Amino acid sequence: MGPGKESNGLDSYVFALEGRFSDLPDTKNREPNASVDEDGNKLAYCVTDAPPWYLCIILGIQHCLTAFGGIIAIPLILSQGLCLQHDGLTQSHLISTIFFVSGICTLLQVTFGIRLPILQGGTFTLLAPSMAVLSMPEWTCPAWTQNASLVNTSSTEFTEVWQSRMRALQGSIMVGSLFQMFVGFSGLIGLFMRFIGPLTIAPTISLIGLSLFDSAGTSAGNHWGIAAMTTALIILFSQYLRHISVPFPTYSKDKKLHTSRVYMFQILPVLLGITFSWLICYILTIYNVLPAEPDQYGYLARTDLKGGVIDQAPWFSFPYPGQWGKPSVSLAGVVGILAGVTSSMIESVGDYHACARLSGAPPPPKHAINRGIGIEGLGCLLAGAWGTGNGTTSYSENVGALGITKVGSRMVIVASGVLMVIMGVFGKAGAIFTTIPSPVIGGMFMVMFGVIAAAGVSNLQYADMNSSRNIFIFGFSMFSGLVIPNWVIKNPGAIATGVVELDQVLQVLLTTSMFVGGFFGFILDNTIPGSKDERGILAWNKAHEDDSSNTLESGEVYNLPFGISSHLSSSAWLRYIPFCPPGVPRPLDGSGAETNSLEPKQPLGHPEPAQIIMGVAL
Repeated sequence: MGPGKESNGLDSYVFALEGRFSDLPDTKNREPNASVDEDGNKLAYCVTDAPPWYLCIILGIQHCLTAFGGIIAIPLILSQGLCLQHDGLTQSHLISTIFFVSGICTLLQVTFGIRLPILQGGTFTLLAPSMAVLSMPEWTCPAWTQNASLVNTSSTEFTEVWQSRMRALQGSIMVGSLFQMFVGFSGLIGLFMRFIGPLTIAPTISLIGLSLFDSAGTSAGNHWGIAAMTTALIILFSQYLRHISVPFPTYSKDKKLHTSRVYMFQILPVLLGITFSWLICYILTIYNVLPAEPDQYGYLARTDLKGGVIDQAPWFSFPYPGQWGKPSVSLAGVVGILAGVTSSMIESVGDYHACARLSGAPPPPKHAINRGIGIEGLGCLLAGAWGTGNGTTSYSENVGALGITKVGSRMVIVASGVLMVIMGVFGKAGAIFTTIPSPVIGGMFMVMFGVIAAAGVSNLQYADMNSSRNIFIFGFSMFSGLVIPNWVIKNPGAIATGVVELDQVLQVLLTTSMFVGGFFGFILDNTIPGSKDERGILAWNKAHEDDSSNTLESGEVYNLPFGISSHLSSSAWLRYIPFCPPGVPRPLDGSGAETNSLEPKQPLGHPEPAQIIMGVAL
């Protein structure tokens, strides 16, 4: 977000949110009511506009690359709990599956959900409870799976080891997603948000990043030099070089072949940092600078450890529901996932408002928010059925990318969704990602998890942190969220109520840092006396309800597509359905004929809109 723009505290995962492409289509002939962001700069395309197809593809690729780090990080972290550290081929299948499902969920969200240009992908809020489930004594990985020389990835025994764990996650995620669908489609999300403020969200989100320090340290510790180099490169690109533009060859009808300057370091710092470190590891491997013996320090920084994975991976693979077997359900897993789902919903509501501001849309009405949360629940259900080991949520990184490009069109996100589906079907793509050396991934984690932790703390800007009440609540919540899970993990036999199911539930909840911290933050913030201004509720609501960039009618953006809202507008009873827009007759144009308010307005001087992309029409 540009200077002076308010942040909701949850859209801060992206490393730089200022600047833009300098060579976007000319907007000087735009209609007088063209969308304007809070900086006074015109959006090249607002949410209902349709850019030319080539721009949709180019910016769609950028959104995919922006989400790249978060999407591939989740399967790589889960592989440790699933006993898949040494099975690169299965890791590639998981990466392909999460890309495929993320693409489908993105298309559902943009078409039938919130209908804002917001991308869907894997969520770290479900990663914490998932790892807590996999750390339970009955799911501890057998010792032989920790040794690459002992793992026969094609054996029936090994297949059952990891697939049984995956099926346990699948069942829990699918049941938890039903709760999210109910909260969304029933309209209960409004009731949830009434009792949740910055002092609940800050420890919840911060502890997601802090609780993953062990994963980051384990990966980075395989070669601290490579990990430090990766971290330094990401910091260099995202912080020190972000205002430096790079010339790129460009072609246009007016200027023909010419160069335009793009803030590449600002847009893709994570991808560039990983690529450079990956390349250096490849060079060090070729010249045998890195040790070739498995028991030597630095061996895991070599790039040829999983070289056969690319050859073994099929060119095309089609993920399908139930590909790992019939999901199983455990009470402990479901309860843990519910904690993550609740956090995901809160985060997404903040993302909706931020996305609306950056795309020139009015603040999302209640029915659109209800529908968006419900569709996210459906996305989690699909992710569980397909077997990603995770769910889906709105990606804050891509909300920030709207501020960079000044292109808020949802057609661009449709293109991103289609591209992710294609990437998920292309099996070699997932295999390539698994060859990234472990220390490079660890270096990325050092930055990524740190930013997630800071993003949570940034919510405190809305609360009065000069208040001893608020300092106590936040400090106690954070400290408890670190101390209690750490103690329970070190003393797994301490929880013994006599009821096995209850023991499992408490084990998962009390080893999930985000649940412990969020629970104490919620209870204390809602029971210790304090004004709404002191608690930050008023500032929090104001930031969410800011409509200073409102230039479009709400129905243009949030009504259902394909004329569905128009056909249902005569049904007065629809106003009682929480996720349906209220029945309103369509406006009349100058000739007295009805107009379709769902059709995007074409700005003057722009090319003809791409009404259909890969069969998806908006």
